[in-house]
Amino acid sequence: MTWYLVRRVGQAIAVVFGVMILTFILLHMEPGSVARAVLGLKATPERVALFDDTYGLNKPVYQQFLIYMDRLLHGNLGVSYQYLQPVSTLIAERLPRDAVLLGLSTLLAVIIGVPMGIYQAVRHNFLVDDVIAGTWFTLYAAPDFMEALLLIALVCVQFHILPPAFPGGVTSVGGLFSDWRALVLPVVVLSINSVAGFSQYARSSAIMTLAEDYIRVARAKGLPERLVLTRHLLRNSLLPVITILGLSLPGIVAGAVIAEEIFNFPGMGLLFWQSALSHDFPVMLGATLIIGVATVLGNLAADIAYGVLDPRIRLASS
Repeated sequence: MTWYLVRRVGQAIAVVFGVMILTFILLHMEPGSVARAVLGLKATPERVALFDDTYGLNKPVYQQFLIYMDRLLHGNLGVSYQYLQPVSTLIAERLPRDAVLLGLSTLLAVIIGVPMGIYQAVRHNFLVDDVIAGTWFTLYAAPDFMEALLLIALVCVQFHILPPAFPGGVTSVGGLFSDWRALVLPVVVLSINSVAGFSQYARSSAIMTLAEDYIRVARAKGLPERLVLTRHLLRNSLLPVITILGLSLPGIVAGAVIAEEIFNFPGMGLLFWQSALSHDFPVMLGATLIIGVATVLGNLAADIAYGVLDPRIRLASS
């Protein structure tokens, strides 16, 4: 198990490094001048040249990347062109708020998706199974921005139940809950797409588990159906859900960028969106690094949790 973890950590580091190289190259392939985007179209050539020289943008791309990696190894993510603040400070301010948003949306998706999948497995080949699966996959196929706009039109404009966006001036995690009603729609929008995946993975696993001999034995002994489902079926059905939980993190984060921009949520997604519009490369690179690290850590945590729930995996990998 130890060697397996060491190997997985090495793979995770290689993946993060590869993501950084690819992101750096893609950002520098964007058309237009970064200095013009930051200083404005009326900036003089002298100011543009000074900006490029200050941030090293007049050097070859490979030299810029080496300089960036050297700073990164010393814990320096650079300075934002737009906010004139250290990128690490900007990310540290917003990362806890994103943790709240992503945590609540993922928790809601699991709470709804896993029981829904088990219920579908129990009602397999019935009409209710097809109706539930069709409903969630329809919502899964719909774009996040469309779902967000439809919810705003229905819940906020038509019935005035919830506010359409976060108020300005939120600077802390506690500020998110000061107006908790504004947190409802972003959490719901982010959880919709995840519910379909969690429920269908749980459904497939539960259908196979229901065909196992120990389920038949438990029922033959007269064990109540509730205990059969909770003690035997639920535990084994969680294994694929844990796997997809780590793999679904990039999709949830990508959806958060759209949801945060629409609902004015003061998190990293909104920061990344604004930075992309202003060609703020240091912020975009810093956010990509954090997302990449979070993704590989999520996958690593899923592998460890999978081994905890299924001892056969620990024995096979030790």
